[in-house]
Amino acid sequence: MELIKIDTPYITLGQFLKRLNVISSGGQAKFFLQEEIVRINGEVETRRGRKVYPQDQVEISGLGIVMVVSE
Repeated sequence: MELIKIDTPYITLGQFLKRLNVISSGGQAKFFLQEEIVRINGEVETRRGRKVYPQDQVEISGLGIVMVVSE
């Protein structure tokens, strides 16, 4: 399991995907989420603005599980 550290209370799913280098711009998040299955804490998510908090587990098809932790 990979860990992503954030120094804010939350990060949006679009920013999270950019930080993982899954997409190169925020505009691509919408299209990525339409084509790929992304689960946050086991629930399928399609909103790029969804807030991801520390201790949330994000599962991306083809990449595995990434956990958000606070610094």
